[in-house]
Amino acid sequence: MHKNISTPIFYATAIAAMLMTSCTQSVPKQPNILFIAIDDLNDWIGCMSGHPNTITPNIDRLASQGTLFTNAHCQAPICSPSRSSLMTGLLPSTTGIYGQVDDDNDVRKSNDATRASTFLPEYFQQNGYKTMGIGKLFHKHAPDGVFEISGGRVPGFGPAPEKRMKWEGKSGPGYGATSTDWGAFPDVDEKMPDHQSAEWAKQRLAEDHDRPFFLAVGFLRPHVPWHVPQKWFDQHPAQQVQVPPYLPTDYDDIPDIGVRIADLPMMPTTEWAIENDEWQNIVQAYLSCITFVDHYVGEVVNALEQSQYADNTIIVLWADHGYHLGEKNRFAKHSLWEEATKVPLIISAPNYPAGQISSKPIGLIDLYPTLLDMAGLTPNPQNEGHSLVPLLQNPGGDWPHVALTTYGRNNHSVRDEHFRYIRYEDGSEELYDHRTDADEWRNLAGQPEYAEVKARLAQQLPAVNAPWAPTSYHNYNRYFIEHMARESNEGAPQ
Repeated sequence: MHKNISTPIFYATAIAAMLMTSCTQSVPKQPNILFIAIDDLNDWIGCMSGHPNTITPNIDRLASQGTLFTNAHCQAPICSPSRSSLMTGLLPSTTGIYGQVDDDNDVRKSNDATRASTFLPEYFQQNGYKTMGIGKLFHKHAPDGVFEISGGRVPGFGPAPEKRMKWEGKSGPGYGATSTDWGAFPDVDEKMPDHQSAEWAKQRLAEDHDRPFFLAVGFLRPHVPWHVPQKWFDQHPAQQVQVPPYLPTDYDDIPDIGVRIADLPMMPTTEWAIENDEWQNIVQAYLSCITFVDHYVGEVVNALEQSQYADNTIIVLWADHGYHLGEKNRFAKHSLWEEATKVPLIISAPNYPAGQISSKPIGLIDLYPTLLDMAGLTPNPQNEGHSLVPLLQNPGGDWPHVALTTYGRNNHSVRDEHFRYIRYEDGSEELYDHRTDADEWRNLAGQPEYAEVKARLAQQLPAVNAPWAPTSYHNYNRYFIEHMARESNEGAPQ
């Protein structure tokens, strides 16, 4: 009798459990986000074939697990405007943030557009995510309030010797107007902020979280000073390092305003590096910093893969802008040329194909709408970028957009799949065909047969060029006033 009664109860319970399991499985769980930012990293990573001596096994492995964008570009070739654009989803020409600003408060106060904006991590928090951040994510750190849990302010750009090792420039022996310097320092990784940031992120990945998370990690290297411990230099013997291509007459066909923008007297020039036999040493130091930061990217990604969140986390790796390492007679960012605007960008995610490469022109500003799209969140109507999900699904598919970079008011670069078009505030132009001139050595802007190309790309220039944000500061901003002295830059902060 007992058996006859319990059997239907057992089956009813089993069926109910199956139905509950089926319902649970039919509701997709929101993905976590691991958001990795790298400071001043150009395309010198193995998967982008940017330099023959680079050693980046961890970034390369991440690229093999997702989609690598080989034609990705920053919206400004300088730290704060680039990061402000990414975090707000707004172009520099909309916000007026053309120079450095101080993290969240000054970004927010820049103009009406930024006052009304919601930063990317805030948007995720408003939609139920636990947001955590450490390291250089805005200009200097991961601000409290923007991130629900912050690892605090990292100590500058890491330890530096009391006296400069190689380059004093116009700053003297201390670290003033520029931190440009190179050499093996300090003695161990544990003294480096990037080591500390990686350890903090690994601890967060080992914790139990009761809701999906947005974990952002901002690494400092290879930002200057190019100082990392000796063991990283040992992987790149200076005598074996190749220097990038350099054309001494490169500036001959560049407009005067382009030359003035490129001329940063606080930075070394290629001519100086050649005369002082330092070019290989500089490249060695930059490569050493890249290998160092690649190691810590690997530490964080490995921690994710060993965690309970491995199968439901989107990984995004990006750099805020590129960097010249001797090309065009300069060691700097601060330009509208390829070396300064091109950045690594990798997106790896569950349920998306692996091992993909897309050469479509995209911008960091596209990350905001992309992550909302991938997480199934409602789009933010303020975003000026475009979701990259179509390219994640079909890397070679139709993509009618261009990558736009701005440096100072009314100075813009437009990059499509084959051409770079630059127009400066005085109307001067540059045009380069990357199919035949990857080094951007031949300015085609004055050749009549390219008039149609220029006209097509000029249509993509921003219609709005906001005044300089009153919160902007920095010597580089003053440089625009002192060396360009154009009417459109009047009112830029001094």
